[in-house]
Amino acid sequence: MIIKNEKNLPSPCWLLDEKLLLNNLKLLKSIKDRTGAKVLLALKGYALWKSFDLVKEYLDGCCASGLHEAQLAHDTFGREVHTYSPAFKDDELEQIAKISQHLVFNSPSQFHKYAKKAKSTNNHISLGLRVNPEYSASPKEIYNPCGLHSRLGTTLKNFDESILSSCNGLHFHALCEQDSDALESVLKNFEDKFGEYIPQMKWINFGGGHHITKKGYDVEKLIKLIKDFKQKYSVEVYLEPGEAVGWQTGVLIATVLDIVHNGIDIAILDTSAEAHMPDTILMPYRADVRNSGETNTKKFNYQLTGNTCLAGDIIGDYSFDEPLKIGDKIIFEDQMHYTMVKATTFNGIKLPTIAIKKENGNIEIVKEFGYEEFKGRLG
Repeated sequence: MIIKNEKNLPSPCWLLDEKLLLNNLKLLKSIKDRTGAKVLLALKGYALWKSFDLVKEYLDGCCASGLHEAQLAHDTFGREVHTYSPAFKDDELEQIAKISQHLVFNSPSQFHKYAKKAKSTNNHISLGLRVNPEYSASPKEIYNPCGLHSRLGTTLKNFDESILSSCNGLHFHALCEQDSDALESVLKNFEDKFGEYIPQMKWINFGGGHHITKKGYDVEKLIKLIKDFKQKYSVEVYLEPGEAVGWQTGVLIATVLDIVHNGIDIAILDTSAEAHMPDTILMPYRADVRNSGETNTKKFNYQLTGNTCLAGDIIGDYSFDEPLKIGDKIIFEDQMHYTMVKATTFNGIKLPTIAIKKENGNIEIVKEFGYEEFKGRLG
């Protein structure tokens, strides 16, 4: 369904702006063009496949974290599929291998268990191992893949050289919303620990967490790091941004359903932190609300809350120039990454509608949700 005005959108609604997405994609492609690196879309961060006709014009493929993401990439993106999982399952490995160009194992034991089966299924598949450089400057421990006792990737102590005859590449992931300075430090640790093996590889995957499309990111330094690495080792380099693809490309539009007072003014919305914006609780982070400020920076203060029965379904405290009214729209900025992919139907709350604002200004509603999505996942 096509509509002309955002005011006519159902609520709540995720709204992607194709022009903003295109800006990100052009920047990522410029890095590809200047370095010869390949850039994959990390589906764990952004998987709005209705936009893939545009995305696949600029990126080389997708990285998946298991069977279903790999299948989505194969079915809707149609380019390279790189699949990594902390642990593969017997009944899924063959299907994953059939549709993947790269298969990355988390440990030497998984490599030994599945390498032959993967190759017998798909003779062209390239096998790799995820390694842990044991260094990260991740701002939050929950998102630190190289933290103490991390299960993600193989440390040098646990590296098994017997896999080298079948291993085509190494993969590391140590960043979370970080600049190229952080990548430089990670690369130093990666080379210090695994440098003797790099010349034996065909490719090195720098993983994700590169905040490339955020304002202020040092793109020139990233380009230099990639070019220097490729020249030094004569390997192909991959990047796997997810958040950087969807960064600042769209919003979540919600509606004020009621306003109650219990020591403070509380606005109850038709969305939910728990169900629709879980990182506001998990990370946690403060969602940016259009035309709002920190508490007491504007005249009218409100706590914005979700419409579930969870007491902690609280989005945050905000202030506004004018008092909120029932029926007012609340627009949460930058809600395309790590929202749709994490959203749930907890408490029976309806998932937000998904809409895309096309380059010509028309708005296409691509998915509406209802009772069947809630019922269907439970039996």
